[in-house]
Amino acid sequence: MKSIELFEKNINYTFKNKDLLYNALTHTSYAYENNERSNEKLEFLGDAILEFVTSEYLYKNYRKLREGEMTKVRASVVCEQSLHKVAVKLGFSDFLRVGRSEIVNHGNEKPAIMADAVEAVIAAMFLDSNIEQVKNFIIDNLCDAIKLEIIAESGPDHNKKFTAQVKYNGQVLAQGSGKSKKEAETEAAKFAIENHKV
Repeated sequence: MKSIELFEKNINYTFKNKDLLYNALTHTSYAYENNERSNEKLEFLGDAILEFVTSEYLYKNYRKLREGEMTKVRASVVCEQSLHKVAVKLGFSDFLRVGRSEIVNHGNEKPAIMADAVEAVIAAMFLDSNIEQVKNFIIDNLCDAIKLEIIAESGPDHNKKFTAQVKYNGQVLAQGSGKSKKEAETEAAKFAIENHKV
């Protein structure tokens, strides 16, 4: 296994309490074989923190979205696929502690195990520091990927047409248009959600 300092460099945070970090990277299979605590409780807390931070981010930055749309966009950010991408980007698989049964099956590279570990690390970071530190990590790695922007407007003043698009990780997911910026953004968000691409 690579050094934990390298992992801390990857996540851009140095733990004061290294035990918290080791706990966050400990899968149940390893915990069972070595009589240690697994990361399940941290994962539970991390899930709640992730939902809260993402909700606040959407509330502050996407005020034109309706509640139902915010809920769906949030779900796309905190889903296993999204968390797995973050885990891959930050090299989680090199540092996850999995048991012998999982090593055989490359458990350290399984999307569900990696995604759970991201939530556990979020909780560990919160317990080791504060919510602001955690917000920075979540926004940098997850929320910043969401972009909702007006890309065009046409027509005379009394009959304007606006076009908006939703981007995630730089990829255009959907476009929408309407007679106001709000209408166009709402339409774009709706299409992105309906297409299940977010």
